[in-house]
Amino acid sequence: MKTTAPRGTFDLLPEEVLVWSWVEESIKRVFHTYGYGEIRTPIFEHTELFQRGIGETTDIVEKEMYTMTDKGGRSITLRPEGTAPVVRSFIEHKLFARAGVTRLFYLGPMFRQERPQAGRFRQFHQFGLELLGEEGPMADAEVITLAVDLYKELGLTDLEVHLNSLGCAECRGRYRTALLSYFSQTKATLCESCQDRLERNPLRVLDCKNPKCRELMKEIPSIQNYICSDCAQHFTQLCNYLDEVKVNYEIDSRLVRGFDYYTKTVFEIINQDLGAQSAVCGGGRYDRLVQECGGPPTPGVGFASGFERLLTTLEQKGKLPNRSLTPQVYLVVLDKKYATAGYGLGTTLRRQGIETAVSLKVKSLKAQMKTADKLGASFTLIIGEEEWENHQVTLRDMRGSKQIRVEWERVPEILRKELAEKAPDPK
Repeated sequence: MKTTAPRGTFDLLPEEVLVWSWVEESIKRVFHTYGYGEIRTPIFEHTELFQRGIGETTDIVEKEMYTMTDKGGRSITLRPEGTAPVVRSFIEHKLFARAGVTRLFYLGPMFRQERPQAGRFRQFHQFGLELLGEEGPMADAEVITLAVDLYKELGLTDLEVHLNSLGCAECRGRYRTALLSYFSQTKATLCESCQDRLERNPLRVLDCKNPKCRELMKEIPSIQNYICSDCAQHFTQLCNYLDEVKVNYEIDSRLVRGFDYYTKTVFEIINQDLGAQSAVCGGGRYDRLVQECGGPPTPGVGFASGFERLLTTLEQKGKLPNRSLTPQVYLVVLDKKYATAGYGLGTTLRRQGIETAVSLKVKSLKAQMKTADKLGASFTLIIGEEEWENHQVTLRDMRGSKQIRVEWERVPEILRKELAEKAPDPK
């Protein structure tokens, strides 16, 4: 029986990796411009990190984590998101002892056991950033502005920023009471999960995707009516900063995000072309998370973005580059007695940065030219009996009629010149 990739996972083939690498390079360039350094954490962590960090009432912890027991009897979980591992590393390595704020970003695979659908996989890739050590609204603005600038850098300009404030613990307490009162008459019509969560964490009900539950939330009271003056001022100043740098946003009072660690600011960046899975980026402020994970009181704010969903958006908008493994040159050797020298020439070209394919077996001219054409090579270098005797090679343009003889020593020079002439105009 043929073995296939597990459901909800996929292979990245070489041509696809080239496109992924282009997007990764763009992401890293913008992050570095804003002063963020890359951090790489383990793919698995102790399960309690996510239980404490994400929240035990979230869908991720309750239903979606890949958790196992190792040989030492410890509960281990494949990371379902990136913030909690970054915070754990921040605490473990005492990065909080350094002066100023800490700016970190990450990029890598995450794992959730959920139903695969468009833009969702069980092994997926995520990138994000964390700004730790600043409680003021300018930090929130920086994170949101960076996300917007990143998408603009990639060619996306028609995205919507949805913005809300969840307030502090006191604000949430008042809002919790309001939600319990609102749902008191309709609790029985909520889905089973929402009924279970209503007493434990009413805000989780707002994150439910069940159509019946969504219908009940249309008239739900706005959290904006329950936040304190300090939280309201924080949110107002954040909006002022975004106005200053011309980041357009829409205030969405039902936006809560899927993790329990958020406080005050939460946001999503939306692309309506993706349908139901429309958010390409989401994040917010988490001023209690570091302390809950065992570190000193440290405010933080960040965002995460699904790589696959971003690529889908870029593809829909026609913003992905055409990348291929097409060689610039294919080296044709027609006799075993000069195969060694031909291999040496091919290696010389490769070491000088010229993308060169070399036939690993001596075949007929027709067979090798057919291979060169199939690979899409721009030029072929042919070494036959006559060329060998005259210490030359034949340089043939595969997309035109040009064919010239070149002295062996001048091959790299002439070839580089010919490739430059065929290169597309950068304008």
